[in-house]
Amino acid sequence: MLKVASLQNNPFGESTYVVSNPATGDAIVVDPGMLTPAEQEKFDNYIRRTGLRLTGIVNTHMHLDHCFGANYVRDKYGVKQAAHPDDTFLAESMAEQSAGFGVPGGRNVTIDVPLKEGDKIDVGDDSLEVIHTPGHTPGGICLYSPSSGFLLAGDTLFKGSVGRTDLPGGNFKTLGSSIKSKLFRLPDKTVVFPGHGPHTTIGDEKTSNPFLG
Repeated sequence: MLKVASLQNNPFGESTYVVSNPATGDAIVVDPGMLTPAEQEKFDNYIRRTGLRLTGIVNTHMHLDHCFGANYVRDKYGVKQAAHPDDTFLAESMAEQSAGFGVPGGRNVTIDVPLKEGDKIDVGDDSLEVIHTPGHTPGGICLYSPSSGFLLAGDTLFKGSVGRTDLPGGNFKTLGSSIKSKLFRLPDKTVVFPGHGPHTTIGDEKTSNPFLG
């Protein structure tokens, strides 16, 4: 069984997730949004306290708030950055994103490991499945754990809402199709950990999400 820990970061209230395998001590960080030295220290302290061995970075998409800490983690822990290549234009435009939101601190990110639909991301002797869910961004992905019954949804799906589609590369029709054709095929009891806000389940969003009726 994989374990999920959430750390809240930056002015956008972004959720950075550490997914670990207690049996092996391996872990990955998903959407490292640490902006300040205090947030970086909080992350380091968690890794140190739990004795985890960080093996990689995965981004569900390459918006600024999910990437603030990517270079910090990559440099400090010597791990590679994985994301979908359709978001390369966002990874290479962090300065522009920073200017657009009025939040300094954006640095371009290099995608070391390109991900695609169906790829497996190892976490020790377990793994996460990559589900390509464009709509919020062209390269948006979700990470599904069949063994542990959870989904890291990034900004694709929220409790009672969906990701915004008014930023470059966003498309509401595409987003709805991604959710309905891919995520809603998962078991209803699947726990959804979004990029912002509280967790939910696939079943709850099928029946009550007003954007997906």
